[in-house]
Amino acid sequence: MPHAVVSGRQRSRAKQLRRAMTPAETLVWRHVKANRLEGVGVRRQVPIGNYIVDFVCFSAKLIIELDGESHNFEETQKKDQRRDAFLRSEGFRVLRFTNEQVMSNLEGVVEAIRQAIRFGASGSPPSPTLPHKGGGNSDTAASITANINTTRGAQP
Repeated sequence: MPHAVVSGRQRSRAKQLRRAMTPAETLVWRHVKANRLEGVGVRRQVPIGNYIVDFVCFSAKLIIELDGESHNFEETQKKDQRRDAFLRSEGFRVLRFTNEQVMSNLEGVVEAIRQAIRFGASGSPPSPTLPHKGGGNSDTAASITANINTTRGAQP
């Protein structure tokens, strides 16, 4: 896959973000790095267009975004929608999780990512059933399932 031209400023910002990952990003990275998930490569803090995505699996055309509390504001959500629309126009599916989902139900988040990668590799939709860790609640699992459905274009 040919590399896109990335400005020095954007490359520097991506490196800075890799060095200062949030606790939620660190947890997810431990599960997806080094081909640990379905044997595919996942990269972190990667510039795509004018954006830097949290995680990307190029072989499955999947982007994984982890959102903190700042994404709860209406203006930020509108920016996220524009960003997601651009990324989808580039052929990617976008899977979003909140930091809270990662911290309370890491198993479910990792399984949702695994299923989305399988879907990207096989073309068949992932199963909506997710493992549920005792510390989370059913709303968390439902939100994760909704995130998978969103990547398929279905309505949650």
